Amino acid sequence: MQKLLWAELQKLRRSKIIWITVFATVLIAIIVFIAGGVVHDGIRDIDSAGWYMTVIQPWATLFVLPAVISLLGSYMICREEQEDTIKSLRLIPINEAKLTASKMIITFAFSILIYLLLFVIAFLAESILHFSDLSLGMSLSFLKTYFLNGLGVFLAISPIIALVSNMKKSYWLALVLTEIYSFAGIFMSMSNTLKTFYPITAVFGLSGYYETTIENRMGSIAILLLCGCLSALILKGLIHRGRK
Repeated sequence: MQKLLWAELQKLRRSKIIWITVFATVLIAIIVFIAGGVVHDGIRDIDSAGWYMTVIQPWATLFVLPAVISLLGSYMICREEQEDTIKSLRLIPINEAKLTASKMIITFAFSILIYLLLFVIAFLAESILHFSDLSLGMSLSFLKTYFLNGLGVFLAISPIIALVSNMKKSYWLALVLTEIYSFAGIFMSMSNTLKTFYPITAVFGLSGYYETTIENRMGSIAILLLCGCLSALILKGLIHRGRK
């Protein structure tokens, strides 16, 4: 497994998709910052300590980051079929289950890292604007929220990565489907029940972004774990079909 992870990381180093993801993260950070600079009744939102670190989370999750993370995951899996390298890998032979697992582990790690990058950007901006108002407890609380957002988003989008890989379609389809899936979270968040069980908005329940009951939080965690199990089942079917 360690060698497979190393090999996948080497492949990604030569790919532009990492830079696309980083660019998307920086871009959404800039857009939210500019939006916070709009003056309302003589006051800018960005002038309130914590506003930027709070607001950038739903903007990034509902509009950008799940789609680019899904693109990365499906790209790593689909490229073996589309570039016909899977036939060479089967001659070695290689354990396809471990190969697919290594790609999903890297996607999981990348999901967390990209949210931590978003935290770093937001934290630096807040430090420049409101250094005296930032406490250690407040900063650590935001760090925990961003970390859990990264974890939850991976679970929420994992069925789409697995489904697109199983359909043997272009990995760009994962980007389109996940963008629609994420955007629908805006409407799901209008209902307490739907926002608890719709995977994208359940991420906010898991991370503690919004206040909720213990029961609803457990419901959000359960639906995200179910997403992870569903993706594992779909990928298992993909591996078995490839061996035939």
